Amino acid sequence: MMTAPASATRRRQIAAGVRDSFSAGLGIFPLGIALGLMVLQAGLPWWLTPALSLAAFAGSLELLLVGMVATVTPLAAVALTVLVVNFRHVFYAFSFPLHLVKNPLAKAYAVYAMIDEAYAVNASLPAAERSAPRLLAMQIACQTYWAGGGLVGVAIGVALPTPIKGLEFALCALFTVLTLDAFRSRREIPSVLLAGASVAVALVLTPGVAMFTALLLFVGLLLARHALTARRSALETADA
Repeated sequence: MMTAPASATRRRQIAAGVRDSFSAGLGIFPLGIALGLMVLQAGLPWWLTPALSLAAFAGSLELLLVGMVATVTPLAAVALTVLVVNFRHVFYAFSFPLHLVKNPLAKAYAVYAMIDEAYAVNASLPAAERSAPRLLAMQIACQTYWAGGGLVGVAIGVALPTPIKGLEFALCALFTVLTLDAFRSRREIPSVLLAGASVAVALVLTPGVAMFTALLLFVGLLLARHALTARRSALETADA
């Protein structure tokens, strides 16, 4: 049984997690609205919006799935798309603080809800301020924004007389904001340059699977940079 101070600390951590989610929520909620509108404009049933928000909690993938479901895309093509688009989450696991979450069910949810926005928000926090309650509260809040935005989008779509064009750009805008926010908090110019080089090479060599290639290349470059940095530190220590 938790003591009063421990309970108060847990409540403060949960409140901090909810506050952490606000910056991401400003992008997630409108993106959820875009999903709800796209589902209706594609001629699909409204309930597909909350179903996708629960079954496949991944904004970029859900927006792609709407078009694929509407055009009855073969299952093999859907599976390959899911693999390529969500493969980046494998790399997130290397630095996402899942070790903080001890409860098996809570850890399973933390893995399930490890979306781009949650990763970006967590990456901007100092390691000493991270905790399981804060992490889980932030992830639950992000999914609430997403599911709620989707339902609002459905309601707006029913009320609108004509479709809205350009909703697909909402995802690009969100990723741009998250990238700028991460750069301002970390100031990792070498990493930004390596990421840009990876994308440029991937677009030239493998334009069909540029994201997949860029991720692999970027990880390789980061590992090489880490090895060089560690070697330089070792040499400086030996010289001293």
